[in-house]
Amino acid sequence: QVELVESGGGLVQPGGSLRVSCTASGIVLSNYGMTWYRQAPGKVRELVARNGQSGETYYPDSIKGRFTVSRDNAKNTVHLQMTSLKPEDTAVYYCSAAGEIYWGRGTQVTVSS
Repeated sequence: QVELVESGGGLVQPGGSLRVSCTASGIVLSNYGMTWYRQAPGKVRELVARNGQSGETYYPDSIKGRFTVSRDNAKNTVHLQMTSLKPEDTAVYYCSAAGEIYWGRGTQVTVSS
């Protein structure tokens, strides 16, 4: 059974940094592309970062330069390092693997003073 578990969310002040992680069981993440999404209350889910199996990355313009996705294959984990956080980054962050076949339950990130 495949399970993705996000962790590391929390409350951070504007301008701060936070790292969220996605750890998998039942699947070897290095064999698949990974995507981070987020969804804020009342808004549609949006793509935050994509990391392909070959290491290529994609970030939307609103994210580029602030967020970085990385992998720790030894721990079967993917990280999303977020810097220069803004209140509009507040959302539940989800990881997804293998072309959005597998999903985690999400972790809440709140950016507020």
